[in-house]
Amino acid sequence: MPTAVHDNVVMEDSVRFGRLRNRLRDRLALLFAALLGLTGLTAAPALADDPVEARGLKGEYYTQSAPGAFDFHELKATTFDPTVDFDTLEPRLAAATGRPDDVSVRWTGRIVPERTGPHTFSIIGDNGFRLWIGGQLAIDHWVDDWDREQTAQPIDLTAGTAYDIKLEYFEHYGGSNLHLRWTEPGGSKEPVPQAAFRLPEGFDYDGPIATTVLGDGRTLKLDFAQRLAPPPAGLTDHLEAVIGGAKWPLGTARPDPADPSALLVALDEPVVGNKTGTARGTADIRYDGDGGLTGADGNVVQAFWSSGPNRSTYQLRTPWADEVGPDNAHPEYPRPQLTRDAWRNLNGRWQFAAAEAGEQPPVGKTLAERVLVPYPVESQLSGIERHEDRMWYRRAFTVPADWGIGAGRRLRLNFGAVDWQSEVYVNGTKVAEHKGGYDKFSADITDALKPGRAQELIVGVHDPTDAANGENPPLGKQRLDPSGIWYTPSSGIWQTVWMEPVARDHVDSLKLTPDLSKNQLRVEARGVRDGVPITATAYDGKRKVATARGRTGGPLTLTIDDPRLWSPDDPFLYGLKVTVGADRVGSYFGMRSIAVEQVNGVPRTVLNGEPIFLMATLDQGFWPDGLHTAPTDEALAYDLKAHKKLGFNSVRKHIKVEPDRWFHWADRLGLLVWQDMPAMTAGVNPSAAARTEYEREMKEMIDEHISSPSVVMWVTFNEGWGQYDVGRVAEQAKAWDPTRLVNNQSGLNLGADGNAGDLMDEHGYPSPALPPRPDGRRALVSGEYGGLGLAVPGHAWSVQQSYVDVDPATYTDDYLAKLDEVRALVCRGSNGAVYTQISDVEGELNGLLTYDRKILKPDVRRLKAAHESLIRDASQVVPAGCPVGLRDR
Repeated sequence: MPTAVHDNVVMEDSVRFGRLRNRLRDRLALLFAALLGLTGLTAAPALADDPVEARGLKGEYYTQSAPGAFDFHELKATTFDPTVDFDTLEPRLAAATGRPDDVSVRWTGRIVPERTGPHTFSIIGDNGFRLWIGGQLAIDHWVDDWDREQTAQPIDLTAGTAYDIKLEYFEHYGGSNLHLRWTEPGGSKEPVPQAAFRLPEGFDYDGPIATTVLGDGRTLKLDFAQRLAPPPAGLTDHLEAVIGGAKWPLGTARPDPADPSALLVALDEPVVGNKTGTARGTADIRYDGDGGLTGADGNVVQAFWSSGPNRSTYQLRTPWADEVGPDNAHPEYPRPQLTRDAWRNLNGRWQFAAAEAGEQPPVGKTLAERVLVPYPVESQLSGIERHEDRMWYRRAFTVPADWGIGAGRRLRLNFGAVDWQSEVYVNGTKVAEHKGGYDKFSADITDALKPGRAQELIVGVHDPTDAANGENPPLGKQRLDPSGIWYTPSSGIWQTVWMEPVARDHVDSLKLTPDLSKNQLRVEARGVRDGVPITATAYDGKRKVATARGRTGGPLTLTIDDPRLWSPDDPFLYGLKVTVGADRVGSYFGMRSIAVEQVNGVPRTVLNGEPIFLMATLDQGFWPDGLHTAPTDEALAYDLKAHKKLGFNSVRKHIKVEPDRWFHWADRLGLLVWQDMPAMTAGVNPSAAARTEYEREMKEMIDEHISSPSVVMWVTFNEGWGQYDVGRVAEQAKAWDPTRLVNNQSGLNLGADGNAGDLMDEHGYPSPALPPRPDGRRALVSGEYGGLGLAVPGHAWSVQQSYVDVDPATYTDDYLAKLDEVRALVCRGSNGAVYTQISDVEGELNGLLTYDRKILKPDVRRLKAAHESLIRDASQVVPAGCPVGLRDR
């Protein structure tokens, strides 16, 4: 047998497997008896000659002879792998071979089915793979692509019979994952379990036969096939644990007092799991063989590499989570650009129940569960922590008597956002139906009120997310089966619910459009009938600066003498008061312009008539405890404040639309927002109905945030996800809002260019890139780059993925090296760059902040200085260091 050496871990196949067979038999019998005991079943005692064998496969990890060779050139490590069900292989490949790309793996062993009949095997992975069962090639997909599931023809297998299995895999570059699944007779498709695997004959192994992160998240349990001698001091100096892709700091090792064949290793930082102890991700443990570990019989335990599941129930939370309760769930006024004095927040504890299609609303019925609104039902803070396709919310409310509802005033019920399709009932009367997971909606519920104080409110929700038989709604990064770059869904009510008294003639929204060429602000009151008297007054603090009067149905124009312009360096906001008949509302606005103009023959992004370089991060807007919903308003502002602290002047809100208060914070802090339209499901050709819904929701997004001075760009598609009619959709967005930039495809190298809009946008990882064939009309930007991954144990999700893993000691230097590459592209016409990303998100490690927002990874002072210097130099009419009117092509 070959010898594999990596990082002083020597995997020697010199210890005879026959000598361990009895230990494995007895030990596994104990393990299985314990598992049966947990289920209430009784295990029969193993007979002395029962051939019990270790469950798992032999894994051999190779480097390839050259990039793209896809061969098995040099064996680097041999492992014991319990299953082949990897959400990410990047850290495992790097640990085994010294690099994450251009590597290959061969798994061998035997598979023993529990049922007789046809078994259907399938594999999905990134990149190529092939599978043999019983010596016959079942799947052959030795192809350099990713995430294209391949299914074998059914194979007849006999229960209890061992069949040889061989699975080969290669990774080229980028992300990596691999999942081996089967469908047993009469069953459904699922990962092939560890219990079905046996090691190949002749593979001698005396390491752990089970490796498990226990429920407390702070203990790693190693189960051996033999009784162990007490572990020597310093044993953990010879152990290395990689859990969910992160190298984990270890404490001491001690015997398990309840099991002489188990070792308990203390973890210095908690491993994140989930409520049910079923989190994805594996715990890898490597032993170099030099720590003095022996069996009770005195035999030395050889070097090993083993892995196993994460059963931790420890959950990741932000610093604000403990502040959240039924009485203070987002108590702030939710609509800063249209305020009224009288309102009542309906967030808090609601009744909740799962629902079925076609169910009638549960009028007058108490629902069994309780949910904290406005947190998505899948989130920790909701109290539900599971996905439901359909659900009911129910609560009682009262209407203040002094609001005078019915005596010339009406009652409006408002929802910030409900994902995705909703219907609303008040006292059994349907008052609203709505589709769209990111836009607000309201209903006049006056006529549904009943005499007396107590009123009943019921909300029914249907959220298909990315279900194959669903409507394919705009959903951004949400997935029912989250992994890699796809995240946990945020279903149901996820923004504030509130009510307010309004006059019969009242404003639904204000469209505020600055015109710097005339020093004017155009004010349009929407949602009110024509002909109602309207007055608008602008303020600088308490000082009145302009007033205009007229009637609804046409715009008012306010002239602002010598206006103070809004910019990232001076985000000045004017106050605004608008009276429409008896309705009085407050608002604010910023005087600014954004455009693409020719400057010395180069298309440049121009703010307030001056060139500006847009230095941004990718901001996904996810939270470990609230998912789409930030735990508090302070948390909602935190990431934006971090942008300013780090010296960024822009933020790309990535395929999610935030609550109004997020835009308010961006307006106040001074950040230029690239606002993405939430994508439909990637890889699915949208139906005509899905396309219509996509454009309807896009118009709602634009209409709702058209008055926010921070928003400077609409991004209509990302990397081709759900793309169609790319040029037409971009032109439609521009027609809806001609005052802002339109980016028709962020990532032209990954999607179609509709030859429309104001920008050409290229994605590059890890190095920034620009479109190779500029058209001379649209400004060039690097829409995504970077992705430098750094795991911080105890502060990350249980499964990690990053584009490039970096050393903690060089993290800031590595970041700044990529920023130097951004600077170099300025002389080629670059107008901006978006670093991926501001925070870790679930399985992605490439944030400047950890997912729990407790650790800011880089040197803040150095990044701030570098960003400010780049923005200053690149925003000059002739960028520093660049020839006039020339670009290096």
